[in-house]
Amino acid sequence: MVVAIDGYSACGKSTLAKALAKELNAVYVDTGAMYRAVTLYFLNHKIDITSPKEVAKALISIHITFDNTDGKNECILNGHNIEEDIRTPRVSEFVSEVAAIPVVRRKLVELQRNMSLDKSVVMDGRDIGTVVFPNADHKFFITANPEVRARRRILEYQSKGMEVNEQAILKNLEKRDHIDSNRKDSPLRKADDAILINNSNLDKSEQLRLVLQHIRNQKSTTEQE
Repeated sequence: MVVAIDGYSACGKSTLAKALAKELNAVYVDTGAMYRAVTLYFLNHKIDITSPKEVAKALISIHITFDNTDGKNECILNGHNIEEDIRTPRVSEFVSEVAAIPVVRRKLVELQRNMSLDKSVVMDGRDIGTVVFPNADHKFFITANPEVRARRRILEYQSKGMEVNEQAILKNLEKRDHIDSNRKDSPLRKADDAILINNSNLDKSEQLRLVLQHIRNQKSTTEQE
């Protein structure tokens, strides 16, 4: 079984996907973390993302896996745990630009598809239901008001002891929305058969219950057919 969860930045996609994977006894794959990992590598190695040759050469040296230990899903880049490093404003500032590079998307889409070959997965990102798994068993598109999303991102950073500027966070989200929605390769959009959920006024448990109900209803309808 494949569950695709797409949507805007700071909408709580990952939180939902993790909880859903646990409920469904599936593997959670954070595709956003994969793009963040590539971005971190490019930043640390000063890769010129406008140079196709530099980008292609750098991608050869990038190996991304996930470590699911003690209920935590952590991103591993070339053998190193980078989960905290990829959740910083530094990476957030550039990840949408890196994710818009066609060769980067092709490499990561291949990795993402391979992850579902022998297991059920819940995968969240920007193009899961439209490009990575257009035939996913269940598709959801998550959104929320920009101000709500900015506040959630601020609380996330503050919980890690980071100092943040509210206006800067909001501008970053607006910038990422624009890049994600207008890039030529796999732009962010709702799949025609995806269920739209605005979680501006939903807490985590309410959203999880809503999604589970949709999955159960769809499963019941399919069985009856």
